[in-house]
Amino acid sequence: MSLSGFSTRAVHAGEKRDKPEHSLTVPIFQTATYCFSGMPERLAYNAGEVDRFAYGRYGNPTQAVVEAKLAALEGGEAAVLFSSGMAAISTCLLSLISQGDHVLFVDECYWQTRLFATQLLSRMGVEASFLSRWSPEGVEAAVRENTRVIFAEVPTNPHLNVPDLGQLVEVAQGCGAKVVVDSTMATPINLRPLEFGAGLVVHSATKYLGGHNDLLAGAVVGDAQTVARVREVQAYLGGVPDPHGAYLLLRGLKTLALRVGRQNATALEVARFLEGHPRVRRVYYPGLPSHPHHHLARGQLAGFGGVVSFELAGTGEQTSRFIDALNIPRLASSFGGVESLVEQSAYTSFYKFSPQERKELGIPDCLVRLSVGIEDPEDLIADIKQALDRAFPGF
Repeated sequence: MSLSGFSTRAVHAGEKRDKPEHSLTVPIFQTATYCFSGMPERLAYNAGEVDRFAYGRYGNPTQAVVEAKLAALEGGEAAVLFSSGMAAISTCLLSLISQGDHVLFVDECYWQTRLFATQLLSRMGVEASFLSRWSPEGVEAAVRENTRVIFAEVPTNPHLNVPDLGQLVEVAQGCGAKVVVDSTMATPINLRPLEFGAGLVVHSATKYLGGHNDLLAGAVVGDAQTVARVREVQAYLGGVPDPHGAYLLLRGLKTLALRVGRQNATALEVARFLEGHPRVRRVYYPGLPSHPHHHLARGQLAGFGGVVSFELAGTGEQTSRFIDALNIPRLASSFGGVESLVEQSAYTSFYKFSPQERKELGIPDCLVRLSVGIEDPEDLIADIKQALDRAFPGF
């Protein structure tokens, strides 16, 4: 059966038609331990002659279905599921680098990823450098002879920059490095980095892939050989998912294309409204012609995503009043779910950074990140308008 459409893949890929006890949905295999019929089967397993589950840290049937589905959605040969997005990122990087290697982080990256590189990788003798803003010249100048990984988020968080994946892959090939893309913001509906030559894709599946703010998970997708190496390191470190979390992710994935399509459309409407409002200084959304990477995004992304960041033309205090005046979006540091969420980035995701560090990263007190859910766009826009009116009375 052909699974060419993304909604079709999201529902059916990785699943057997006939499931245990004639169930329509994949069961939750709530077990950490698997029994052998006898020593002959155990010895055959040890010799690699039998492919089966043996212990929960090395895999679970529910988890395996999710991994097959994710690989199909991303166009990869294999995938491995983790207990969180950071477990996926850290394990992925540790499987690719050794003492004396260099990792280049391009443009913005998740603050915990940055801390992992500066606080832990540095103690292991791995160099890490950060290119604050992507440019072709900047990447070429930043790579070194010992660069083994070029790591990029596409789009970035919170400014939604769109590094050129083709250029990153070309530079990586020249120095023998592997491109790793955190595609959490994009999802495989909007972007499939492997099609551009990236080596691995990582996701915080907590966000769009799960889609309901009720699970923690991460994933790495790529070629079978490299993913096998990542899975081996996962067994050492133990960042494995639980069966129930895998089941929730499986359920969430089935509506991924529908949810992301709705969020793409709503976010574009919201971004256009914000750009035309007099109390909004600047809007960051790659679907707008005003975004510096708009032309590149149009060629690289199938959709522009469900996150809109913007700066209000006011103080940090006024920005806080705006957020508190919203009725639909809830104040929370996440994105990608069916509920709209909002944060004042300087005081949430970047609160551990000093004012000078936030300035260098382009995080003013008036910066707002809005994660659009699946609510009606008219309701969201009306709510944003009344909140702006309340935060800036008499304007």
